[in-house]
Amino acid sequence: MTTRRPGLRERKKQATREALRVAALRLALEQGPENVRVDDIADAAGVSPRTYNNYFSSREQAIVAAVTADRESRIAAAVTARPAGVSLSEAVIDAVVEQFTDPGDEARDALLMITTSPALRETYAETAGSLAGPLAEALVERTGGMDRLAAEVLAACVGTAAKLALQSWLSSVGASFGASAGGLESASAGGLVVVPSGSLPDLMRAALSSLAPALDAAAPASPVLEQSEGDRE
Repeated sequence: MTTRRPGLRERKKQATREALRVAALRLALEQGPENVRVDDIADAAGVSPRTYNNYFSSREQAIVAAVTADRESRIAAAVTARPAGVSLSEAVIDAVVEQFTDPGDEARDALLMITTSPALRETYAETAGSLAGPLAEALVERTGGMDRLAAEVLAACVGTAAKLALQSWLSSVGASFGASAGGLESASAGGLVVVPSGSLPDLMRAALSSLAPALDAAAPASPVLEQSEGDRE
């Protein structure tokens, strides 16, 4: 996907946002999310609370943003990078499932904290809807002809499906392990890996698969697939 180089002002904003979310996650892991104040995050990032409010409306948003940063662009990039012979639905489903269920080792402690905090779980699930914009761009680019409105509608549907699957999984995790600090400690002590694994990939694929016919129907026929069909004839 083609991108423009951000200007100086935009780069400064990006740096401030990054500093805030890094500080928020570090403080939450050190002190527990319920003990972190917005003022503490702002101070750790070297900005005023007023500046903080220009970027995040709550401490939960900043904490979760540290885990989900750039996920939308990674999904979009993965969709456009899949080989031309792969169907649009397969490209989208694989990209979304991979990014939501393989967070990497660095994110495991953060996801353990998120799954055991009701406020963080809710905020984390809400972030699934934010992938719509970048994904719509990827749908248009990959197909080379999809109607822009159709791309936006489909991307919004993908975001909603991912959000519902994530909410279902997080609610089951929260019911099993509770949301108190004690619950978090016992989970950690017992070797629990409360990260996207196990049932989440299945939930995510099931939710997204219902959109497969619409995704493939909206995509212009792939030249690779057309050639293959011609060869068979």
